[in-house]
Amino acid sequence: MTDATSHPLLGLWQPTHLQKLVYGPTTVQTHLPSVLPTPTSKAFIITGTSLATKTPLVNHVESLLGTRHAGTFSKIGEHAPVAHLDEATALVEADPEIDTVVSIGGGSPIDSAKAISYRLHEKSGRWLWHVAIPTTLSASECTMMAGYTEKDGVKTGVRAPEIVPNVVLYDASFAAYTPARLWLSTGMRALDHAVELLYHPTAAEMPARWMCLQAAASLFENLPKYKDNPKDEDVITKLQLAAFASLGFLGTNIKGGLGLSHALGYALGSPYSIPHGITSCLTLGHVVKLKAADPKAAEQIARLLPFLGETKSGDDWKDAEKVGERVLRLVRDLELDYDLRNYEVGKDQIPVITKRASGMEEGELYDKVEGLVRGLF
Repeated sequence: MTDATSHPLLGLWQPTHLQKLVYGPTTVQTHLPSVLPTPTSKAFIITGTSLATKTPLVNHVESLLGTRHAGTFSKIGEHAPVAHLDEATALVEADPEIDTVVSIGGGSPIDSAKAISYRLHEKSGRWLWHVAIPTTLSASECTMMAGYTEKDGVKTGVRAPEIVPNVVLYDASFAAYTPARLWLSTGMRALDHAVELLYHPTAAEMPARWMCLQAAASLFENLPKYKDNPKDEDVITKLQLAAFASLGFLGTNIKGGLGLSHALGYALGSPYSIPHGITSCLTLGHVVKLKAADPKAAEQIARLLPFLGETKSGDDWKDAEKVGERVLRLVRDLELDYDLRNYEVGKDQIPVITKRASGMEEGELYDKVEGLVRGLF
């Protein structure tokens, strides 16, 4: 048996090789030196320009590493452009003493660090030890996929169980530097993970689906609390744990991509310079309502209602549609984008986006996705 199934009492979950998850304020200060693989390890930092130039975080990590700091690459841009990835990879390859990569930031630096390890393994047969310090809720630290953007603007990537970070450090004091809009939108990305993994046909009931239910409940509760007070470190930590719960129990047994909302996110994101947190704001609620017509997906989505303080009616279609409405309402309550008015995407791109997301040029699914995309204008 290799797959989990939609039947709750028949399944398989294969964990990744994550060694440690450490969370709470001052986590980096307390634990970073001790989570390196050896006392003589050399660590290379991968991060973005804003974190390196507008916050003290990167300098702080460099000082904590001390003599074990082998260098820093701080030019990783949004959606991880391949040119930046090539440059960072060359720097790591040039120093054979480097055995560790430390990523600081959101999905782009974390994915870039994973891709560097993958590339190094292709050439030398060895993987880098990866310590991830996330500053958003995108949950890239949980996946075995490393996405980056080719020169033509299309997102691509590599996949291997071995590129999942070995150590994740959730530090609320680091996340306090993240702009509130970015934090909230990536929180919607985490909700996207939780919902789409919940109805994924090969997700394990235990622990994946159970954790997705808890993750969604916490995100619905704590994202509005964060909006009211972005400096509350307890709320920040709860949201970090919810992001991990949304995808951290994915398991290496999962087959294929997460789902239609993610496919639409990739079709809308890097080609039109829309952050993936925002793409989830645009698509998730509508996709949930669309999936409500699929009995198997609706059965799983309807399970969320009690976790959102609602009573199930017993009609999975209606209950799943209600979940979709709750998602759409949450986006508006958080004052995040719910349509494309703020982005330079012409209506002539509707068939392009639809084809990328659906993988089709015609048919019932194509028509449904086209209608969804058209509604975003």
